[in-house]
Amino acid sequence: QVQLVESGGGSVQAGGSLRLSCAKSGRTFVSNYHYMGWFRQAPGKEREFVGGISWGGGTTAYADSVKGRFTIFKDNIQNTVNLQMNGLKPEDTAVYYCAVKTSVGVISSISSYGSWGQGTQVTVSS
Repeated sequence: QVQLVESGGGSVQAGGSLRLSCAKSGRTFVSNYHYMGWFRQAPGKEREFVGGISWGGGTTAYADSVKGRFTIFKDNIQNTVNLQMNGLKPEDTAVYYCAVKTSVGVISSISSYGSWGQGTQVTVSS
């Protein structure tokens, strides 16, 4: 069993920055075999892939909409996966979730992930 808890959400103005953290507890992960993803869901919209990182930290991937603005990195001391968001836009407003990839499916597909956190709200005002 894996437990995930997101934190760091809040309200910022456009152009601002936030850092979200995803704390993992429970089952031990093995280096690059395991993969963590960040997703977001805006009101009235489907949940979408934001980016992800291998547990070993060597491989990252990003949605085109956030590439160059968001960075995912792993903190091995805190045992967290973090999402650094810079240059925030109003369209980034959503509830952000971290998740563990539990199948061999596409990393951007929600169906590839089996463990989810409760989410944290990010609101960007213009």
